[in-house]
Amino acid sequence: MFEDKTLTCRDCGAEFTFTSGEQEFYEQRGFTNEPKCCLDCRQVRKNAKRNGEREMFEATCDSCGGTARVPFRPSGDRPIYCSDCFNKQRD
Repeated sequence: MFEDKTLTCRDCGAEFTFTSGEQEFYEQRGFTNEPKCCLDCRQVRKNAKRNGEREMFEATCDSCGGTARVPFRPSGDRPIYCSDCFNKQRD
């Protein structure tokens, strides 16, 4: 039913295999997206979260034009706010 697929890791650019067994597991759990990162990069990210370290990305605040540090890779499809502007948006 499933066949192994070769995917490219978005973090390190290495190719990795999304095995038929992994695909079956994903389907059983209701996951609809294929993995974006290889196992090594997923482990690094998982360990960083456990240790309280988080990868941060710099972006330009859409409100004031200042520098914003966010815990996700900005894709440009949603506005990014610095901490001050974000808190103002919430009030």
